[in-house]
Amino acid sequence: MKTLVCRKPGELSFEDRPEPGSPGPGWAVVSISHVGICGTDYHIFEGKHPYLTYPRIMGHEVSGTVAAINAPVEIAVGQQVLVNPYLACGNCSACRLGKPNCCVAIEVLGVHRDGAMSEQILVPAQNLIPATGLSPVEAATVEFLAIGAHAVRRSMAGLGNRTLVVGGGPIGLGVALFARIAQQDVTVMDIDAERLAFAGSRLGFDVIDGSNGSTAEAIAERTAGSGFDVVYDATGNSRSMQSAFAYVAHGGVMVMVSVVQDDITFSDPEFHKREMMLIGSRNATHTDFQHVIASIRAGTIPIGRLVTHRTTLRDSPRDIAIWAQQKSGLIKAVIDMTEAG
Repeated sequence: MKTLVCRKPGELSFEDRPEPGSPGPGWAVVSISHVGICGTDYHIFEGKHPYLTYPRIMGHEVSGTVAAINAPVEIAVGQQVLVNPYLACGNCSACRLGKPNCCVAIEVLGVHRDGAMSEQILVPAQNLIPATGLSPVEAATVEFLAIGAHAVRRSMAGLGNRTLVVGGGPIGLGVALFARIAQQDVTVMDIDAERLAFAGSRLGFDVIDGSNGSTAEAIAERTAGSGFDVVYDATGNSRSMQSAFAYVAHGGVMVMVSVVQDDITFSDPEFHKREMMLIGSRNATHTDFQHVIASIRAGTIPIGRLVTHRTTLRDSPRDIAIWAQQKSGLIKAVIDMTEAG
């Protein structure tokens, strides 16, 4: 079968690899239909991912059709599915608490082990989710949106809470969309004018331009001087993450959706004065996947606006290299894996 392999940073090539064959007990073979391209994939291509060995088949935003299955689950051969790409051990303390998204031995498809930029992939049957009612493209967007849905659920925020999402990239927009579904009063802040225009004109959010040096004034004006009840950081920038503590109202919560390798510091007196909650949010769970699927079916997630770029397996090496550098107009790109070329 044909696979797209990142041999080393900056080098993508096609390779023929053996098909998975018959799955062992508890496993399934999925014929891949579409794969979303994530910031993680661009980082792998650019050599910026800290937890990776090369060569690697990328791809963890996956839709496809079950080709073979060897497990007592209510999923049949020929059924359209999406894949939860987080492979958990099932035995650690997090898994026992129902939080496999932060399993101590988690493996993510396309990162810790080979992913879905391939004609077929072998996955645990328990990681398959029926994609009934979704198009193959919609199904391939569920994983990245589930990260936002999980962050909103982690916030424990209530109806009408004034909410700030810092970072208007795909993950931040996912957070903003699900915060709005949760009936929070959402504002998006970014330093990129194009992203702000998309969040404002295409998705209907209030926006704050964080590039003009008047962030504090804009936040004070938007919140009558008290700050936001909920602040989500989805920037992946340590300076932004540290600055965001000052945006939180007394009694409020800050959710760190993005992760950086740097240390994050904050003023302890200010933190305690506010009685803030600081929450980490990692990956997503089955509950979040189901919430995203239901929301897409209900028409509350504008997939047609979020998927801005498309390519085929044949053209993906060229396009991934371009999109890693040229982000103008790019929100979410999807590969049609059925056009192998």
